[in-house]
Amino acid sequence: MAELRQRSWLAGKLVLVTGASRGIGAATAAAVAAAGGHVVLAARNGQALQTVASQIKEAGGDATTVPTDVSDEAAVERLFAKVNDTGQLGALVCAAGVLTPVAFPETTSVVWDETIGVNLTGTFLCCRAAFAAMVPAGEGRIVTIGSLSGVYATEKFAGLAAYNVSKYGVIGLTEAVAVEGKEHGISAVCLSPGAVDTDMLRRANPALRPGLTADDVAELITALLESPLAAVSGANIPLFSNA
Repeated sequence: MAELRQRSWLAGKLVLVTGASRGIGAATAAAVAAAGGHVVLAARNGQALQTVASQIKEAGGDATTVPTDVSDEAAVERLFAKVNDTGQLGALVCAAGVLTPVAFPETTSVVWDETIGVNLTGTFLCCRAAFAAMVPAGEGRIVTIGSLSGVYATEKFAGLAAYNVSKYGVIGLTEAVAVEGKEHGISAVCLSPGAVDTDMLRRANPALRPGLTADDVAELITALLESPLAAVSGANIPLFSNA
């Protein structure tokens, strides 16, 4: 294991994972820590974050928790102040997300604003702060989480207008970060999973059969972070399943 960590890009790197209290975020935090990274865990649920951090530490990993609402600009500023105090940020994984199924005519401004606020604005705020933190090092890797719901010409489901729009936005934002990050050695890639076995999927459509687990996605995210991303920076990678 020690030899593997010495060869790992993630070994000793500081990695911020948002949405780390559950689902893909929690699984990714555990996988990154297992690869030797020091993980900063961010999410709104502080108690759940502590549970994830305890599991990581029990497995021999390093984890720091910072309860954060990524839709709140001041909260994101506090998060990155803690990150910057901890060390040089090497990578960011934006896995924070919310989903509220509601028919389009009944989609309130409250639902719309929360969904866009967490899924898109939160990703923007974290990417912007991470970008600034990575520039001095001349290197950084960012993975955002989109969805097949935000990919053109894939099947869409009723009740997810705000969610779908937010994920279309995340894909476009990732492309923009990649363009401006190139000269600074900062790469950005978006993953757009289909049906992943999470609470969010069950809220979106209980009839859908998940073809992926959170661990499956976390394994791919970790592999991407371990790889030179420059050649594929700006790409959106749709994750289909055979389920």
